[in-house]
Amino acid sequence: MRIVGYIEHPVMKITVMQMNERYVVKLEANLLEQTYKFHEDDRLRTLEDVQRLIDDTFLDECLKRFGEMHRSRGEGYLRFIGEKNG
Repeated sequence: MRIVGYIEHPVMKITVMQMNERYVVKLEANLLEQTYKFHEDDRLRTLEDVQRLIDDTFLDECLKRFGEMHRSRGEGYLRFIGEKNG
């Protein structure tokens, strides 16, 4: 897998990689990450194509998902702490 570039964002680190005729987009925020894989085809051939695919709507949904992940992680940790103290 090789890194082909990055997509700038004020909250998330977004890395675009290429491997085995597919693009892998990794988004990272607050010790959490989401990974999306897309098959390379005639319409998806370059970093610029991937940047157009990862539009504002896609990014907004990812940010909401990070919020849900953060909440789940926190709730899980609180249950864990409760078990240790109970």
